[in-house]
Amino acid sequence: MADTVLYELTDGLATITLNRPDAMNALDNTTKEALRDTLTRASGDPAVRAVLLTGSGRAFCVGQDLKEHVEALRAAGGQALSTVQDHYNPITLAIASMPKPVVAAVNGVAAGAGAGFAFAADYRIMADTAAFNTAFAGIALTADSGISWTLPRLVGTGRAAELLYFPRSVKAQEALEIGLTHRVVTSGELPSAALEVARRLAEGPTAAYAAIKESMAFGAGHSLAETLEKEGELQIAAGGTFDHLDAVEAFVKKEKPRFTGR
Repeated sequence: MADTVLYELTDGLATITLNRPDAMNALDNTTKEALRDTLTRASGDPAVRAVLLTGSGRAFCVGQDLKEHVEALRAAGGQALSTVQDHYNPITLAIASMPKPVVAAVNGVAAGAGAGFAFAADYRIMADTAAFNTAFAGIALTADSGISWTLPRLVGTGRAAELLYFPRSVKAQEALEIGLTHRVVTSGELPSAALEVARRLAEGPTAAYAAIKESMAFGAGHSLAETLEKEGELQIAAGGTFDHLDAVEAFVKKEKPRFTGR
């Protein structure tokens, strides 16, 4: 694994850290490939029960490394943007569809694809010094990394269009007010606060979380009747887990359940 993406697994929590602080965690090809492969690894590892995604230094991720990108454009024209299919799409899908919750700890600016990756997470917690910026139109590009899907669902179609047509820095307090983040804390509190949320999820009913993610994603593109049927299928599966049985037994005994993720 490239050292531009760090990976640590402790007690069911996989912490993935973008690690190009001098470049504000801009996404060069090495980093994109490492992030894609690391997320895929975490998604498929049964020992991982939750993921914490963050950045090192003063940025979460400023998106595409434009220095590398301009060289690719000079060499190959528009083909340089095959990185969307090769990297951004699988990264976004890995975050949004992995069968375990993903927490984005947004420690600084998250722009372009960096914002897209945060929006694809299940829970976002921001430092009060952090900000989002869609950025794309500022360099004559359209949205990628799932933003045209996630952003309208977070803030509504009208506001999403505004943020995409007129890119600007959306600071933490505004991000909280319009629904781009769940929580804002001071930059000093962010590491511990994000870890607390992620650990709570890592200690929870992993299979139930996976079903919740799947049912919400399904419901976003299907009718109520179809979603009810899907919920029924998923509930039968969830009802057969050890965690459900143990939780019901604990409830009857007036004890706190201890989930194992099975």
